[in-house]
Amino acid sequence: MLPNIDLGQIQNDCLNFLPELLACSGIVLILLIRLFDRAHMGTLALMVMLMALGISIVQWNSVGGLTAPVRTSEPGTLVGTFRTAFGSLVVYDHLTIYLRCFLYGFTALVIWLTLITGIPDREDSADFYCLLLGATVGMVFMAASTHLLMVYIGVEMASVPSYALAGYLKDRRASGEAALKYVVYGGGASGVMLYGISLLAGRFGTAYLPEVAYGLASSVAPAAGGMVFDPVLILGILFLFIGVGFKLATVPFHFWCPDVFEGASAEVAGYLSVASKGAALALLARLILLFSGIDNIDQTPFPPHWEAVVRYLVPTLAFFAALTATFGNLAAYLQTNLKRLLAYSTIAHAGYMMMGLAAIRPLQGEGAADTFELPGLQAVLFYLAAYLFMNLGAFAVVAYLRNETGSEELDDYRGLVRRSPWMVVTLSIFLLSLLGIPPLVGFAAKFQIFSALWDTSQAWYR
Repeated sequence: MLPNIDLGQIQNDCLNFLPELLACSGIVLILLIRLFDRAHMGTLALMVMLMALGISIVQWNSVGGLTAPVRTSEPGTLVGTFRTAFGSLVVYDHLTIYLRCFLYGFTALVIWLTLITGIPDREDSADFYCLLLGATVGMVFMAASTHLLMVYIGVEMASVPSYALAGYLKDRRASGEAALKYVVYGGGASGVMLYGISLLAGRFGTAYLPEVAYGLASSVAPAAGGMVFDPVLILGILFLFIGVGFKLATVPFHFWCPDVFEGASAEVAGYLSVASKGAALALLARLILLFSGIDNIDQTPFPPHWEAVVRYLVPTLAFFAALTATFGNLAAYLQTNLKRLLAYSTIAHAGYMMMGLAAIRPLQGEGAADTFELPGLQAVLFYLAAYLFMNLGAFAVVAYLRNETGSEELDDYRGLVRRSPWMVVTLSIFLLSLLGIPPLVGFAAKFQIFSALWDTSQAWYR
């Protein structure tokens, strides 16, 4: 007997995820049109992304602005608008729509950049833009996942096209080496993450993230308030976060990033540096919100003393965030290739954004026991928007200089101020913004992160 199918619910789910359906339709359309004409693939891909962005902006306006995620004093109450879709595999909420606007807008800018710089060529343009659109759709599902199976599918949908994009310069040996390293390291990280997912699903008997979060709170925070050592649970969480850390390029899972960025084209490196980081940060934020009990989609009261999860989560996140930011900044000083320098800069900025996710603070006041909020999430999302323009702008200048000089080595840029003064000024502005020098936008982004950290420290030790 066939199960009952709610066609109305399916229709609503499809409408909520209409931008993804449009992007997938664009991929099919590009593959069909390439049989007759390969001259306008980039323009078609750009139109698809702009249409998806327009729909996403309309959806954002329909649900209202983003507020700091907070779980109120009444257990199981969520502040915000959300609804699960497609059998609770994904969720349609503020975070999903924001990352959708971010990714589609950024991908449109990347496509526009490729039309200017001439990569890819006409022969391979259809394949290139299909991979670009496919990776972007996968990243959206990473941000929207509420099921461990969907987490893995989203990561793989984003990763597999990225492997091909990294090695797209077929006439360059370095590009092939970059793709090979990316595939090997990415496949290993994917396998580790899948094993962690299987451990968690087996341990709790479900792969639905809210139920996994409840099981985690029950295991780590029993009524006595003490930690229960469960090796299966610890390994499952560790392996899951290793997979996310690889996509985010956090230390010590950063080793692939400099080699891949150096071998790939500047356009692809710019795309991976922003889009991949944004999707991984959104997934990490989703896991943190669920595991800390802030975003309780099922509105199930957590067990007593569940705040012990937060007390383990915050210092761990803070440690790896500080380690990543410090290592990325120090390693960047030793680079002689501009793309490798920007790769280590990307690692450092991932650390800064992770600091914002570690800013989980307890609420104060009557009836606020065992309740927390994440004010740093707003700072992280603002940082992402600023980082989009800073980093893509820097890689765009690298692409221009590559076309002009045929090199990406810093030594070959000597005397560039006499030949292309405006390019030097433009690159300097982007790099100074990445450094966080006032009054540029990078300073404002870092200020918001550290402001959230300061407020959080005051709340914990008040």
